[in-house]
Amino acid sequence: MSASSAAVNTSAGVISAPLIEAQNLRLALRQKVVLDDISLKIEPGKIITLIGPNGCGKSTLIRVLLGLTKADSGRVLQRPDLRIGYMPQRLALDERMPLTVGGFLRLARGAKKDQIRYWQERLGIKALEQQSVHNLSGGEWQRVLLARALLLKPQLLVLDEPVQGVDVQGQLELYQLIPTLRDELGCAVLMVSHDLHLVMAATDEVICLNGHVCCSGHPDSVSLDPAYLQLFGRREAPIAHYTHHHDHAHCIDGHVEPANTLSVDHEHHQHCNHHSGSNS
Repeated sequence: MSASSAAVNTSAGVISAPLIEAQNLRLALRQKVVLDDISLKIEPGKIITLIGPNGCGKSTLIRVLLGLTKADSGRVLQRPDLRIGYMPQRLALDERMPLTVGGFLRLARGAKKDQIRYWQERLGIKALEQQSVHNLSGGEWQRVLLARALLLKPQLLVLDEPVQGVDVQGQLELYQLIPTLRDELGCAVLMVSHDLHLVMAATDEVICLNGHVCCSGHPDSVSLDPAYLQLFGRREAPIAHYTHHHDHAHCIDGHVEPANTLSVDHEHHQHCNHHSGSNS
């Protein structure tokens, strides 16, 4: 996969070419069409979210875009020497292999000690340094995988269901962190999510997938699109947000950090019907 150039000259100046462009992708697996005429562009600095029901082809599309799976037809153009940080939906590790969090992060290509330390502190996982990767909670493991992806200094950060196994509060905190990481690294973000309403504030563009592109655009417009409503229906009790600032934050590993270390506002999230313990 390659792109012919990293930028296109025009009379008005230089316009950056997409980091990745997919053209008319089609793929069938076990005689079932899972991707049908998919076209999209990932522009520098943009946050794009793929949403859709289970089994609709979101993760498969990610794998095709990254060159891990070959489409039956169509093509993927990728900017030359594109640095990609990939956080997979699952990463199977042999439980017989002793591996600490610190050791796992040191396996990242080109990772340096100061960079590892920075992202451990930035993501609130420094206290997990000597813990076995096999004993982490879902939220802890997702933060470790995110740190590994960030160690690659990506121009494109790819997050496949980054909140899998994370509680609702942890999901909201991670989605709040993503735009901050985009701004800090100057990268684009492509992520997969199952819930548009959780990612609305964290994304520039939504692509609703169900084997084909049902609809796409700004999250506000997609949430009202008939194709989206047919798949997901109307949300009766959307999550309401109100934000206040603390001088500290409670990290996922149990210790307390100054709020500016994590650069994440502490948010309270409530359902409008105020039923305790319900998830949306």
